[in-house]
Amino acid sequence: MIKTLYHGSSNIIEKPVFGYGKTYNDYGLGFYCTESLEMAKEWGVGRNQDGYANCYELDCDGLRILNLNEPEYSILHWLAVLLQNREFDVPSGLALEAREYLLTVFAVDYEAYDAIVGYRADDSYFSFAQDFINGTISYRQLGNAMHLGKLGQQFVLKSRSAFERIRHKGSETAGSGEWYARKMLRDRAARREYFSVERNRRQRGDLYITQIMDEEMKPDDPRLR
Repeated sequence: MIKTLYHGSSNIIEKPVFGYGKTYNDYGLGFYCTESLEMAKEWGVGRNQDGYANCYELDCDGLRILNLNEPEYSILHWLAVLLQNREFDVPSGLALEAREYLLTVFAVDYEAYDAIVGYRADDSYFSFAQDFINGTISYRQLGNAMHLGKLGQQFVLKSRSAFERIRHKGSETAGSGEWYARKMLRDRAARREYFSVERNRRQRGDLYITQIMDEEMKPDDPRLR
C-alpha cells in the first residue's frame, strides 16, 4: 500500500535523515508527517517565516505500524507514550503518582514499530493532557478535548526501514501571512471551547485519574473504551 504523506517545514526536505531530529517530540525521535496538506502548511510556517509542505509517498507493505486509534488502545496508551517523551508539569503528588501509574500499566513498546499513527500534542492539546493527570478533568473530558479544533493525526516514521521506503514527490509553498493565522485560529478555537464548555462540564459517573488508580483499572476495562 502506498500512502501519501506531508511534512511541514521551513525547508524543502528531499531525503529525510534517519536518526536526526528532536528526541523530546511526542513519539520520540522520528520524522513527523500528516496526511493533510493543509495541516502540513500550518506546521511549516512561523510567525514571520514562510514554509513548505513537502509531499512524499511511503510504501507501507511489510512495515509494522502502531495505530493508537485502533480499538485495543485507549487514550491512556497515547498519554503513556507522551509521558515517556515530553516534559510534563507534575506540581503535586497526585500528578507524580498518575504519571508512574500510566507508565506502568499503559506503556506501549512503540520503539518496536516502524511507524506510529496518533494524536499530535501541540501546546493546547498538551495542556489538556496535563489537566487530566493533575485531576482537573475526567477521562471523558480528555477524550472530547482531543477533538477540539480538529488538530488531526500525525504519521511518524521511526525505523531505518521506514526511512528507506519514503520518496519525495515535490513541495508546495506556504505563506506565513495565511497559514500562521490559520494555525493560531485553530489553537484559539480549541482552547476557547475547552475552557468555556468542556473543562467545566462534569457529568455524573465521570472517571478521574484518582478512581482509575484506586481501582487499578487495566487497559481491558470496558469503562476506558
